Amino acid sequence: MIIPVRCFTCGKLIADIWEEFARRVKAGEDAGGVLDSLGVKRYCCRRMLLSHVEIIDEVLRFYEEAEKWREARGYYEAK
Repeated sequence: MIIPVRCFTCGKLIADIWEEFARRVKAGEDAGGVLDSLGVKRYCCRRMLLSHVEIIDEVLRFYEEAEKWREARGYYEAK
């Protein structure tokens, strides 16, 4: 969903690397080469960036649908 600020294992700051990493990989660069050039050497930190999936947009879509359903059925009306 949202990239963690620090590596779960070693505690190194990784959130500041995410945008550059994602942009360069999306442009077609090799993920391993990008991590090397950004100075990410530890395999625990590399795992954090390589395995991260941006699903916040999909989660928000289901939340918005649930809100519409609740409003349509009067879920928030005072009882």
